[in-house]
Amino acid sequence: MKIIVCIKQVPSGAKVPIDTRTGALLREGCPSDINEDDKHALEEALLLRAKDGGSVTAITMGPPQAEESLREALAMGVDEAVLLSDRAFAGADTSGTSCILAVAIRKLGDFDLILCGKQTSDGDTAQVGPQLAEELQLPQITFVRKIQVVNGIVQAERSLEDGYEVVEAELPVLATVVREINTPRKPTIGALIDACRKGKVIVWTAADLEIDRNRLGLEGSLTKMTRAFVPQPKKRAGKIYKGLPHDAVRNLLDELEGKHLIG
Repeated sequence: MKIIVCIKQVPSGAKVPIDTRTGALLREGCPSDINEDDKHALEEALLLRAKDGGSVTAITMGPPQAEESLREALAMGVDEAVLLSDRAFAGADTSGTSCILAVAIRKLGDFDLILCGKQTSDGDTAQVGPQLAEELQLPQITFVRKIQVVNGIVQAERSLEDGYEVVEAELPVLATVVREINTPRKPTIGALIDACRKGKVIVWTAADLEIDRNRLGLEGSLTKMTRAFVPQPKKRAGKIYKGLPHDAVRNLLDELEGKHLIG
C-alpha cells in the first residue's frame, strides 16, 4: 500500500512577524516545527505500513527551510520526502495550496491512501485536506480517530461532538486525522543525524509541475487576507462594592438587573 502524508512546517514561537502589505506570516527564519496534527498523520501512516506493508511518502509545500521538517519525517521512518518550494507559491491560500499539492501528488504516481492532520496551528482552517480530496476527486473521511484497511476497504471511526461514527470507503481515499488516533514516535538522535547526512529530499519548483500558473501564489488565490493582527485584550476598570456583605451583594444584583444581565 502506498501512503502519502501531507505535512506542514509551522512557526513554533509565540511571536511571528507579519507582512504588513499582504497580511501573510513571514515564516523564513522563524523557529518552526512539523504541525502537531500532521505528526499524528505521519505516525498513523507508519503504523499502517508496519501492518500492511508498502511505502510512506511525506510531502510539504513551503520555503527552503521546510526541508528540516521533511528530514524529521525521514528520521521518523518515511521512505520518501518531497518539498514543493518556489517563490511563485508564496501567499497561496488553502485553495491554491491544495491545487499545488494535487498536481505534485499526481506526479508521484499511483497511491492508495492520503493522510493529513485535521488542521494546522497557524491557519487553523481545516480546509486543505477536504479541498485536496476535491482536487483529486477522492472520497474523504475527516476527523478520523481510528483507521484500518481490509481487502482494499478503509474502515474508519470519525470523532463527533457527542460520540463517533463508523464509515467505510474503497481505496484510494483521503483521510484527516485527529490527535486521539495515536502518540507520535520521537526519532532518535542517530536517526536524525542519518536523515540530515544521508536522507534525500526531492525538491520540485513550479517549473517541475504541470500547473495552471493562474492558480499559483497570492494572485492565484480565491481569498485575500486584508489584515492580520494580534488581538489586544480590552482592559476594564474593576468596581468594588463596599459596605456590609448583604448590602454589597444587593447593590451588585441591582446593577446586573438594571443592565438586563440577570432576570
